[in-house]
Amino acid sequence: MTAAPSGALAERPSTDDRGRRRHRRPRRAVRRAVIAASVVAGVLALLGVGYVAVDRNAAGFLADNGRDAGPPAAAPSAAPANSASPQLDPMPLVIPGLGPKTRAAIPAASRQVLVASGRARNSSDTLVTLWSRLRDGHWHPGPTWPAHNAKDGWTTDHHAGDLHSPIGVFTLHDAGGFDADPGSKLPYHHSSGFQAGGVGFDGEPLDEAFDYVIAIDYNRVPGTSPLDPTQPLGSGRGGGIWVHVDHGGPTHGCVSVAASHMIELLRTLVPADHPVIVMGDGNSLAE
Repeated sequence: MTAAPSGALAERPSTDDRGRRRHRRPRRAVRRAVIAASVVAGVLALLGVGYVAVDRNAAGFLADNGRDAGPPAAAPSAAPANSASPQLDPMPLVIPGLGPKTRAAIPAASRQVLVASGRARNSSDTLVTLWSRLRDGHWHPGPTWPAHNAKDGWTTDHHAGDLHSPIGVFTLHDAGGFDADPGSKLPYHHSSGFQAGGVGFDGEPLDEAFDYVIAIDYNRVPGTSPLDPTQPLGSGRGGGIWVHVDHGGPTHGCVSVAASHMIELLRTLVPADHPVIVMGDGNSLAE
């Protein structure tokens, strides 16, 4: 924005007694005063424009920075090269929260790792995140979703009916559900046999729990329908451990997420990436 230039004093035409037109020149003192006033007015105008411009720029700076002006904030310290915190390194070389023992159990060929990290050993609340390994070896996290696990938490020695989810690293080969295939990349077994019925531990209906499922390869034969009853470790070790649709409460041993998240998993997990699920309470997974 530029200030309007201060023009010279206009000389008004006037008429003398004989009707002749002439120019009346102002007295020298008056003219000096007028010139001085014009200069002052022009300076003030320019100062005013500069003040407005600076004020607007400052307002924009404060708006952009969301805080009052002040000393510059100290630059954040660089994250350690081997940091496992997702806040410090959004694409780490190792998946945060997984200790050396857990990482060693993940197959070297796996490029998709679904981490179900429980809040506590005896808790049924879990957070689920799908991690994908990039070509440079870094891991990229997907969104983190709330989930449920078994009513009484987690165990390293799962048995039928113990109301615990097994801790460990398990492959993911097969999917299915009562609803039609939503675009699963895993082999999808559509069947009316996926029916739950009844109510959960908190009285919630289970009607839609098996609309979509992904079989967790615990005590089962990979490459078969999740409904296949074969249990290589014996019936006493339990089975039928799935990722399925969340019904709003604890499970008998499965991991459950919202239906929309199940669909996203089905459309994302790729057999060629050898997907696995790493599941357990946070302290156990950190070992």
